[in-house]
Amino acid sequence: MTALRILHLSDTHLMGSETLHSGVVDTVAAFTFTLGAFENAGPLDLVVLSGDVSDDGSPASYGILRSLTGDFAARHGAVAIYAMGNHDQRAGFREVLGTGHPDPDGQPGDPSQSPAVPAGVGAPLVGVSEVAGYRILTLDSSVPGRTHGFLDAAQLDWLRSVLATDSHRGTVLVVHHPPVPPLTALHQGIELVNAPALAQALEGSDVAVILSGHYHHHLTDMLATGSGTIPVVVTAGVVNTNDVLAPPGHERALAGTGGTLVTLTSVPATAHGTVGRALVRTVPIHRVLPAEIAPAVVFDLGPDTVAGISATIAATEAELSAGRPHRAASAEPARPTRKDQRP
Repeated sequence: MTALRILHLSDTHLMGSETLHSGVVDTVAAFTFTLGAFENAGPLDLVVLSGDVSDDGSPASYGILRSLTGDFAARHGAVAIYAMGNHDQRAGFREVLGTGHPDPDGQPGDPSQSPAVPAGVGAPLVGVSEVAGYRILTLDSSVPGRTHGFLDAAQLDWLRSVLATDSHRGTVLVVHHPPVPPLTALHQGIELVNAPALAQALEGSDVAVILSGHYHHHLTDMLATGSGTIPVVVTAGVVNTNDVLAPPGHERALAGTGGTLVTLTSVPATAHGTVGRALVRTVPIHRVLPAEIAPAVVFDLGPDTVAGISATIAATEAELSAGRPHRAASAEPARPTRKDQRP
């Protein structure tokens, strides 16, 4: 049996300037602290950043991310791979991180090497790598100017084409918006709106686990496909931790940080020809950010405030219709964009 050892991190929300996230959190210090908490994690094969790696989308923020993550990954013998989130901006991401996957020489990958996905500065950023015999796939669920997630037809077609051939030991899929329902108030309406389409694309594939962020708290769930289920591992936010025990209607973020250690162990096929399936083990790690990095309560939004923000950032009926199978989108105009809101 061969293992793949992953450190799964998400939602670093790095700034290219000295601006504080939510006006109170030093994001570079938070990420540095979090990486330090994992120094004793031992040898790793892969460090995954599953989106919202930048908050302002600036090349400078992606440069900070690449430097800090690259140094940590090198010390642990790991490959670093990045995915797009709703706060990320494709131009800055592409300029510094390429596809989010390294070329064989360790440099950022060329986005034009992702066949069947439209090229161009504004095109979704997807990629594929092989690490320790496992295939690592990243999708781009971001919708420019919006907060919810959506996977367009070109990405899903590309995904099917890649998954049509099984990998040596199994596939890890990374997508920022989890394909499972949210728990906290403000995330209702900004989830992946076409999760059933993703489930359909994964039907019968060798995907062993899906790694996601966005919700800012640890969560393990299952995505049902027609032939079975796939584990979905949502990791905590580095910049803060959303409190799933906040009072009803509240959205509360605490000075928490962390990540998830994920180990995949491939199980060989049986003598009767049964396809092997990787076993998935997760160890969520939580730490409290020091007071000099973030206050104990980063924000606590009441129901009225949550409702007001949700009215602006939640997917519109037209956007939801676009995510439903066999339904045409309505003509309802998009609501105003507020990229500065907290999720």
